[in-house]
Amino acid sequence: MNVMMLMEMASGAMGERVGVQCDDDCWTYEDLFQGAGRLAAQVRESGAEHVAILDESSPAVPLALFGAAWAGKPFVPLNYRLTGPELDALIERITPAVLVTDAARAKELEGRAGLDVINRDDFLGTARSDATLPAPDWSMEPEDIAILLFTSGTTGAPKAAVLRHKHMVSYILGSVEFMGASEEDAALVSVPPYHVAGMAAILSSVYAGRRIVQLARFAPDHWIEVAERTGVTNAFVVPTMLQRIVAEIDDKARKPPSALRSLAYGGGKMPLPVIDRAMQIFPPSVDFTNAYGLTETSSTIAVLGPDDHRVAAFNDDPDVKRRLGSAGKPLPGVEVEIRDENGKAVPLGESGEIWVRGEQVSGEYLGRGSLLVEGGWFPTNDGGSLDAEGYLFVSGRIDDVIVRGGENLSPGEIEDVLHEHAAVGDCAVVGIPDEEWGEGVAAAIVLKRQVEASELQDWVKQHLRSSRVPQLIEFWDELPYNETGKLLRRKVREALGSAS
Repeated sequence: MNVMMLMEMASGAMGERVGVQCDDDCWTYEDLFQGAGRLAAQVRESGAEHVAILDESSPAVPLALFGAAWAGKPFVPLNYRLTGPELDALIERITPAVLVTDAARAKELEGRAGLDVINRDDFLGTARSDATLPAPDWSMEPEDIAILLFTSGTTGAPKAAVLRHKHMVSYILGSVEFMGASEEDAALVSVPPYHVAGMAAILSSVYAGRRIVQLARFAPDHWIEVAERTGVTNAFVVPTMLQRIVAEIDDKARKPPSALRSLAYGGGKMPLPVIDRAMQIFPPSVDFTNAYGLTETSSTIAVLGPDDHRVAAFNDDPDVKRRLGSAGKPLPGVEVEIRDENGKAVPLGESGEIWVRGEQVSGEYLGRGSLLVEGGWFPTNDGGSLDAEGYLFVSGRIDDVIVRGGENLSPGEIEDVLHEHAAVGDCAVVGIPDEEWGEGVAAAIVLKRQVEASELQDWVKQHLRSSRVPQLIEFWDELPYNETGKLLRRKVREALGSAS
């Protein structure tokens, strides 16, 4: 297995189709295949052991990904938003390496030992040159490393998640139909390349034959404009992106992109009012999909599909309607279990830790080995439950659970109730130190309109037990999210903990 095999198939079967579009710069699948080959030759000649990119989305990203696969080297997309010292630490861990970046950074990094720095424009020029193509001699060893993705490192030094060719190819073959897209289909990719969703979007679109429209920086108005102008039919967003797109359409009476047929979301918990409103303002023909996955599982492992969305959204049965807040059902070839703190499976409906196994599951970090346990199971550190029909409900990171007087409280459960109040635009619930109970409940809330904290506390008490009522509520202008839409709960906890 090798991800380059996916590009070879696309080039051979639909070489004249446009594979990547960035503004007015278009690359066919044949262009991408040949470009990857020329870049592979350059990488091999350099003697590098890794191919890294430090840049926003551009055609250089898929070219570097497939060029690295052809050359037999791991591809390492780096977070261009990190500080200088943070980047220096990561670069030291992957040298000797070829590093593709923008002109300004190329000048800053030039001359470093073990680093062959290439200006992005020069890199693209090589890909489009008339240099001789090497033989299609890439390794088909499934255990070879395809991609290294550094974690955010919020609780320590970033870890490098290892995704081998067998993991990525298994994910694509198990979830995407070859040439399943028409020539008119186009996917808008607005997540950064150093996020697993960015990698999955490239591989899945190539295998399906769908044109990739790249958006380097997300802004809701620009997202809508680009989607309309380029005829985007498919898109993936994180929850905060969809929240801002919905607000842009509502506040400015804008129309959703006219060609859009499928809108997938994931990467964080989606507030029910946001997806409810999105399904109201987008045409009924638009299919919504919730994709749940992790970096360590090569992206998606469970999906709530379009039919599930429609059935749940317009159903009076509360057990069915609540599935709109679920992650759906596991993909074929993926098994999911809910286990307790001793690693024992719990009955349906009970909460615990989500465990997963399947060919696409890596669960491995560079230099730290595999975290897979007996039987190939991976403990995700996500809390959740399965209902009687097999729908997976994700409550959040187990580390975020609030332990109040020995009772485990899920922040997500309290956040869902707060989101249902008409005055609440966004919220985050965390645990804070409490002398009597060990931990107490606190909430940071972004308002749509003025409301007293006592009213929100009464609201929670009406819908949940009194132990779930936030003892501290602060009103903030905005919540802290990272660039991929993840709530920085640690920052909220630190701020509210200090306030308490």
